[in-house]
Amino acid sequence: MSSDELRLELDELRRLEGLAKRPRVQTLLANEIRNIEAKMAKATEPSPEPLVAASAPTVAARSDLSYATLGSFSWEQDNEKIRIYIPLEGVEQGKVEATFKPTSVDVKFHDVKGKNYRCAIPKLNKETVPDKCKVVVKPTKVIVTLFKASKGNWLDLHFKEDKFKPSMDKEKDPMSGIMDLMKNMYEDGDEDMKRTIAKAWSDARSGKTTDSLSGLR
Repeated sequence: MSSDELRLELDELRRLEGLAKRPRVQTLLANEIRNIEAKMAKATEPSPEPLVAASAPTVAARSDLSYATLGSFSWEQDNEKIRIYIPLEGVEQGKVEATFKPTSVDVKFHDVKGKNYRCAIPKLNKETVPDKCKVVVKPTKVIVTLFKASKGNWLDLHFKEDKFKPSMDKEKDPMSGIMDLMKNMYEDGDEDMKRTIAKAWSDARSGKTTDSLSGLR
């Protein structure tokens, strides 16, 4: 029923209400008038606008931004996680972009007092669990928490290759691992060590390996 028809019906009911004498008839007419008025109000009220879900602010990935590197930070650990403390004020949680991978972490801070900052560790000492890692912003610092893939103590935050570890490549000559080890010891040793290794190296080439290595014992 259109709004015009409802209005005509309402006028008719009001005229009948004015003529009615019996209380029961007056009550019935009054109820029907209220029903018609409610229908008219519903027909004329504007349709609600569709709700748009509000989303949290996100930082768009851009390759043209420049970043100042944050190389100064401290860290601590327990058996299960690593905490990295980055001293930086004015950071907004919604303007932090963190990329966690099993062996690396890259955290970018956008629009911090007009500048962009970045703290990255391209190769961690051991593997982490990216899905559990997180960044928490505090008034004067940022805390990056890394969860260890396996429990235990890390000797360092960064990965460092053990140059004294002999090669285990089975395709190489069995003596090559020992020769590589001697080379590394020569580079890091004092003068006496270098003379001893140089003699051992020379003797090893001439087949006197057993005797020449006695100076290293």
